[in-house]
Amino acid sequence: MFSSRTPGLDRLNRTHKASIAGVAAAGVAALTFSLVPGAAAHSQPSQAITASQAAFTATPDTAAQAAALHTSVFKQQVSAENTAKVQAAAKVKAAAHEKAEKTEKAKKAAAAKAKAEKKAKAEKAAKAKAKAKAKADAKKRAKAAASRSAARTPVYANNLDGWIKESLSIMKKHHIPGSYDGLHRNIMRESSGNPNAINNWDINAQNGIPSKGLLQVIPPTFAAYHVNGTSTNIYNPVANIVAAANYAADKYGSMDNVNSAY
Repeated sequence: MFSSRTPGLDRLNRTHKASIAGVAAAGVAALTFSLVPGAAAHSQPSQAITASQAAFTATPDTAAQAAALHTSVFKQQVSAENTAKVQAAAKVKAAAHEKAEKTEKAKKAAAAKAKAEKKAKAEKAAKAKAKAKAKADAKKRAKAAASRSAARTPVYANNLDGWIKESLSIMKKHHIPGSYDGLHRNIMRESSGNPNAINNWDINAQNGIPSKGLLQVIPPTFAAYHVNGTSTNIYNPVANIVAAANYAADKYGSMDNVNSAY
């Protein structure tokens, strides 16, 4: 009976077996004392029964009880180990879950940041595009305005007819009276239409200030009646005509009223 193996006992380590052996010996001793009549009442300290001695008095029932005790202890030990394993697995699972949550949180944060950066970049690009478009539109409008202005600005021929017409346009802006016929008539009498004509023989020439240009204006008169916006060159056809017309308007009311040297 004592040499038979208890199911599962072979899997116990040395510490487990020692613990179970001690418990079994104590159980057998207790059973032996209970089976020997008067043993507890009449035993002396010097006659105490040891666990090994009690083992020789064990019965089949005590062996069965010891085997049952062995099994119970083994089951408790296995249960404890299983509990420890479950707890350890739970900790690992919890740690993995926490790590997964942190990873997911970081991933969402990175995605949100990337989305915000993409949005900011798109808004910046849209603003730049709108600014460029506004600039292009302004340039286009300015060009169109310049084109309209150029279209409204008449182009005058570089001849006597063109000079007179351009002079009349300027005279109108400055409220200087005079007509095409009046200007043309006096120009033909004074210079025959030559803008570089100069009088080197009259009294003005003798005084060192000869008459010059289409309407034979002396330099002091040209300077005094020069109209802003025209050339300061006395030989310039338009500047000469406008200055002479301005002088004639001041002295005679209009170049139209001049029919001789003035």
